[in-house]
Amino acid sequence: MNDKRLTIDEGSEYVVFFDGGPSDGRTDKRVSTNGTYDDEITDFVLIDGTETQIAYLATSAKMVGDQLQVHYELDVTDSDPVEAPEDRRESTN
Repeated sequence: MNDKRLTIDEGSEYVVFFDGGPSDGRTDKRVSTNGTYDDEITDFVLIDGTETQIAYLATSAKMVGDQLQVHYELDVTDSDPVEAPEDRRESTN
């Protein structure tokens, strides 16, 4: 990301785009608590019935009209390990 960090009013919403991992392609809205966006966010997802912590790092931010949009990329090193769906065991009941 560039050195010039985009700012918004404290308490304003910004849009999050998830790139990679189990949340890939999903969007969310967050509220700015300090007049800008978070460098890292943690997403909690259920995988095979287990809550899993997935870390994402901000990679780019831009203003679209009056709305701040931030893309976050999967941070594998700070996330709980997740097996690929094809590697998960099927229940044999």
